[in-house]
Amino acid sequence: MKPDPKNEKKPNEMFVALSFLSHIGITMAICVFIGVMLGRFLDGLLGTAPLLLIICSLLGAAASFKALYDIASKK
Repeated sequence: MKPDPKNEKKPNEMFVALSFLSHIGITMAICVFIGVMLGRFLDGLLGTAPLLLIICSLLGAAASFKALYDIASKK
């Protein structure tokens, strides 16, 4: 019995999936990292110790989920 060519995955599909997952991971990490760094910078500048770090971290996490939604809606 011959294997069905429609059910066989091509090697390119694996690389496309890996690049898609790495794109999501890197985008989310960069958004949170920028939020944390911005919060730390503003806390040092304004002397509002953990307040702006927490706010900017949450904004970075929200931006990462927005970016995740945008990436997923394109596929």
